[in-house]
Amino acid sequence: MRLRLLIAYDGSAFRGWQSQAGGRTVQDHLEAAFATLCGERVKVHGAGRTDAGVHALGQCAHADVTREGKMDWTAALNANLPRELRVLRCGRTRKDFHARYSAKGKIYAYRIWNAPVLSPFELRRAWHLPAPLDLEAMRKAARLFHGMHDFKAFAASRGKPEQDTQRTIYGIAITRKGPVITLKFHGDGYLYKMVRLMTGALVKTGRGSAPVESIAVYLDGRAGKCAFAAPADGLYLARVIY
Repeated sequence: MRLRLLIAYDGSAFRGWQSQAGGRTVQDHLEAAFATLCGERVKVHGAGRTDAGVHALGQCAHADVTREGKMDWTAALNANLPRELRVLRCGRTRKDFHARYSAKGKIYAYRIWNAPVLSPFELRRAWHLPAPLDLEAMRKAARLFHGMHDFKAFAASRGKPEQDTQRTIYGIAITRKGPVITLKFHGDGYLYKMVRLMTGALVKTGRGSAPVESIAVYLDGRAGKCAFAAPADGLYLARVIY
């Protein structure tokens, strides 16, 4: 039986999504919870890997289990997970569903606290930028990301080069409510640290330290790699689209 999970987590409590030596990743905790319930190892496949410190509002995953009988999987899993990690929904899905390969796109949100003093309740939840930002300049720059481009300038290395760096960005919305600026990215897929590097480039535009046209220079391959990445704290995997 294949199960589909909708998951939320506070990324500051984990070393990212992907299982690794030493544990303490989201995948490790989920697989340990399944092992407790099923009495055997169960592989959990996520829609994408989030880095240490990155949060999720709507991560998706799937797992194949052989346990017989009825079970409230949502309640049972949550009873065996740390409180910083919650399964919002878990139920049976079709056998050909794959959390990663069935996905049509993802929406990420990045939160910036743009005020002189950071609220203590926003610690590890947003990037604190006390100086004013020019949102109109950021919006103009964001529109240059729209469409299909080679995003190799906005990809960090995992130790080996990406084979395919073409991605499509359907839209980037930049809104403000009080001190909180939210950047919402909708794309078909993302490279390693791509959203954080794009956010860093947009913030440089908003600060006036880089012109709007610098985005096009990066995308055209005329400026090498973008090296200014926003911190992980403000990034959220908001939704996986199927």
